[in-house]
Amino acid sequence: MLRQAGVGFGALALAGLLAEESRAETRNTLSELAPQFAPKAKRIIFLFMHGGPSQVDTFDYKPQLQKDDNKPLPFDKPRVVSAATGNLLKSPFQFQRYGETGCYVSEIFPHIAKHVDELTFVRSVHGSNSRHGAALLELHTGSDTFVRPSLGSWLNYGLGTENQNLPGYITICPSLTHGGANNWGSAFLPAVYQGTPMGNAGTASVNARIPFIAGTTARDIQKLELDLLGRMNREHMVETGPDSQLESRIQSFELAFRLQREAPLIQNISDESAQTLEAYGINQDKTKDFGLQCLMARRFAERGVRFMQISHSYKWDQHGDLKNAHSRNAGEVDQPISALLTDLRQRGLLEDTLVWWGGEFGRTPVSQGSRDGRDHNPHANTMWFCGGGMKPGIQYGETDEYGYYAVKDKVHFHDLHATILHLMGLDHKKLTYRHAGRDFRLTDVYGEVVDGLLA
Repeated sequence: MLRQAGVGFGALALAGLLAEESRAETRNTLSELAPQFAPKAKRIIFLFMHGGPSQVDTFDYKPQLQKDDNKPLPFDKPRVVSAATGNLLKSPFQFQRYGETGCYVSEIFPHIAKHVDELTFVRSVHGSNSRHGAALLELHTGSDTFVRPSLGSWLNYGLGTENQNLPGYITICPSLTHGGANNWGSAFLPAVYQGTPMGNAGTASVNARIPFIAGTTARDIQKLELDLLGRMNREHMVETGPDSQLESRIQSFELAFRLQREAPLIQNISDESAQTLEAYGINQDKTKDFGLQCLMARRFAERGVRFMQISHSYKWDQHGDLKNAHSRNAGEVDQPISALLTDLRQRGLLEDTLVWWGGEFGRTPVSQGSRDGRDHNPHANTMWFCGGGMKPGIQYGETDEYGYYAVKDKVHFHDLHATILHLMGLDHKKLTYRHAGRDFRLTDVYGEVVDGLLA
């Protein structure tokens, strides 16, 4: 009996291993894959505030900081800092309670403040690096030291593409600095899972387009060329064996061919109503650039894109001119973000779309320069989420009385990534890829799902 049972268990183990191998092979295509368990979210829109917004001037109100302005910090500053800093610096902005939750929001975000009962504030986010380049890489890829696949690439790899005519991962106006393409790259994952950029931070969003989308050859001729190229490449692989890079190249060519028909329709917003354009602020100079990014994110979300990132680059790094610059920055994004949340809700998309707002780190509660600036602070960072299975109307985690360090219910970037993958129906410990003799994952050997954030 034991011998037979042992053989039976061995067969079960073998079946499990073969199933995993089969799934891994399937991931080398763009076909949609089933999640590992029932997901709460189907897609993500990441509103990236490049530069590092100040948590104590936006969503983490600190009354004690206001009282102790210009006094010395009564505890030690971090051992590693970016530059010399001075005494405590109160926020130049007024805060007010909003909604049934009574959440404090800075006066610079009057439109977002109207949504606080739907938002999930995480005030205890922290990372490991105080420099922009490393912090961006850690936020996007989980590593501040090595080139690793980005979060969007891992989602593409694990879930495939819902719309076979569009990339599963699009980044609009991304920064070419502070890690550049590594922030949306696929690293050692097959290249087909990397992000597709539309423009860059130096491009006005009205001019941001998927590159090389306009074909110069008749479509039927292109199809013949593509079929011939695919046939030659596949015959080559019969002789040489599997080649993931070549397979990715074939799939990229085929996707580009299909994109030529679908992408221009999405990027043409002439079918949007005047009311919609006004809501997103596209008719106003101050808000039109980011407003168009938000509108494009909604249009891509409707058509099955898995991960969309839009970037407000590179504007939030206020070592000086804090009051003016943070006011101006918030004014450019506040109305468009509010319109996006309203639009997603009205279209029935918000429930299974995770909207994520945040930067690569927070700022210090002590001054820098002529008492109108703050230095980088990876030890405390506020982010917020909406929809997609996050618990609405809560304020998770706490910082100290001045907002320098996360002190309660701390959430590292690894924990954040684990939670986001969980909402998308993926176990961060089981979403792995074998490379260079070991199994890699987005969270490396760290990270825990933050159950307190889940609805």
